[in-house]
Amino acid sequence: MRTRKLGRELEVGAVGLGCMGMSSMYGAADDERSIKTIHRAVELGATLIDTADAYGNGQNEQVVGRALQGIRDKVVLATKFGNVRNAEGKPDADGRPDYIREACDKSLQRLGVDVIDLYFQHRVDTKVPIEETVGAMADLVRVGKVRYLGLSEAGPQTIRRAHAVHPIAALQTEYSLWTREAENDVLATVRELGIGYVAYSPMGRGFLTATIESQADLAPKDRRLEHPRFSVENLEQNRRFLAVLQSLAARKGATPAQVAIAWVLHQGPDIVPIPGTKTPFRVDENVAAADLVLDAADLAELAAGFPPGTTAGSRYPQGQLALLGR
Repeated sequence: MRTRKLGRELEVGAVGLGCMGMSSMYGAADDERSIKTIHRAVELGATLIDTADAYGNGQNEQVVGRALQGIRDKVVLATKFGNVRNAEGKPDADGRPDYIREACDKSLQRLGVDVIDLYFQHRVDTKVPIEETVGAMADLVRVGKVRYLGLSEAGPQTIRRAHAVHPIAALQTEYSLWTREAENDVLATVRELGIGYVAYSPMGRGFLTATIESQADLAPKDRRLEHPRFSVENLEQNRRFLAVLQSLAARKGATPAQVAIAWVLHQGPDIVPIPGTKTPFRVDENVAAADLVLDAADLAELAAGFPPGTTAGSRYPQGQLALLGR
């Protein structure tokens, strides 16, 4: 697979692998199948493997760690800290230096590795100055536990302040044909600073595969049932966007998912999408999107079919929206 750079030094495959869905987020987990999926991704050159301590309360990191035994040197391993629940069980963030050091040590143990290649602050903690948080993260680089630093769902001013403390290699936010908020100011900011961009959910949490016709197509405990975009009413409204995606995919001899991923790749050479999947054959499909060429007419057709800001429903439940763009 062709490679792309995150920041000025970190080189990864143009398409990575998001592992969140492997931990009961989108239906039941199957650890052995997940391990085979990770192995297939690495075999195909999808070298950026993305996890977090919040996924499955650490279980996701354990599975990723098992999968990387014997092939650790072939991947760029990314994980995250700081996406927590407060005493009331509500979504919150933790950016305290003491917490960061503890979280990193626990992630290293679960992953079974000596160093994390790319360590993200999962959600910005407004109770702690970002300078203190990134300062503690930079200490982890100095002692050799982390190689590069990243932020997730941070706002432009926070990105600038963080980058002034220690170089930020990558920013990660949701980005796809139906989630375009990053185009407002975040992408311009990271490009100005020379920071790479990791796009999670490039297939719209599976919606852009054009296989979800109703809530009945989701497992009973699927986390998407809690997301406004997947409510009965909003799902029906959003399905009207899929015709243009399906039509273009048919003409290209591709799948809707491949077109969705290719669209993200065509938004700039500094963008690395990390589509998630739990099955090896879907990895083949997703990775092949790196070779799908969309010309100016194709991109214009998709732009007309997916006007920014017209997706029905917010991209997260209300309690989690407050943690975005801080």
